[in-house]
Amino acid sequence: MLRHFGVHAPRLAFNCKSRLVGGCNGQSLIRRAFSAASPPSKAIVYETHGAPDAVAKLVEVAAAEVKENEVCVKMLAAPINPSDINRIQGVYPVRPEPPAVGGYEGVGEVHSVGSSVTSLSPGDRVIPSPPSFGTWQTYIVKDENVWHKIEKGVPIEYAATITVNPLTALLMLEQCVTLNSGDTIVQNGATSMVGQCVIQLAKSRGIHSINIIRDRPGVDEVKERLKDLGADEVFTENELEVKNVKSLLGGIPEPELGFNCVGGHAASLILKFLRQGGTMVTYGGMSKKPVTVSTSSFIFKDLSLRGFWLQKWLSTDKAEESRRMIDRLLRLVQEGKLKYKMELAPFDDFNTALDKALGKHGSQPKQVIKF
Repeated sequence: MLRHFGVHAPRLAFNCKSRLVGGCNGQSLIRRAFSAASPPSKAIVYETHGAPDAVAKLVEVAAAEVKENEVCVKMLAAPINPSDINRIQGVYPVRPEPPAVGGYEGVGEVHSVGSSVTSLSPGDRVIPSPPSFGTWQTYIVKDENVWHKIEKGVPIEYAATITVNPLTALLMLEQCVTLNSGDTIVQNGATSMVGQCVIQLAKSRGIHSINIIRDRPGVDEVKERLKDLGADEVFTENELEVKNVKSLLGGIPEPELGFNCVGGHAASLILKFLRQGGTMVTYGGMSKKPVTVSTSSFIFKDLSLRGFWLQKWLSTDKAEESRRMIDRLLRLVQEGKLKYKMELAPFDDFNTALDKALGKHGSQPKQVIKF
């Protein structure tokens, strides 16, 4: 049972209430909640940091009481993100101390609510917003304020993944540099979920995108898929081994803004594209190699380098703003204007999905666990 781990175990309120009528001048309703407990649950737990495929285990979770201001949610789906893997490994800057339940975002359905909860009802579709630790479990109990109600028409795989990668893409496009229709951005890691979202969100605003991908089998198919999403240009890293990369732009303006999630040589290619006074924003480091910048890039091109970390942005009292942006993104999904490649995997087959997320089966779509 999870209780001895010291983890906040999933819990369920039966939400039984009695109604008393009385008063001198009319009727008053007094709600009284009786004892409540969650049904049995299952969770992916790690008792120590280490290799995820070695330390993450499926365990039974004990029932627990639901407090009056809490909501019990039956999880429907949750993704396996790189940051989830890094937390289990113990290398992510912000992480729960083990033993802990994995996962950071997802979608579920309200199973029951505590006696003081007024904003949610059983059957509502909800996501933790801002994201919250411990989504890889079948039932979760958290405070009412953690949950954000969304429309049921959104496919569960999109609802489960909207609060990290798509939100990162939208924030970087809207809050790093002021961009107008006709401007250009350049990015590496264009096949990532953030990269796919950047292409589509930029296209919707009339912003051109130059996209850099690694050399791989089936590269022509990958290029075509990104162009179908709205990419103006897609280049492999090898194709950019030319003296003047800007000669490849044709009539597209030089980029003012670049997004780097790879590091190393792929980051240097971003810098080669940027126009005078341009900015490169680093939000990831998949190659685990440092960003190296030539002195001339600073002196003669006056380039600026900065970073972006969603969790830091969310920690600055941005909950309401982030929820408004998430609702915007979900509307785009429902309108068919935002899509990205994912693969739903049964919870019982978590180990296979984890292996795919770890890259053991080559390049794979985002793995989304369906409970």
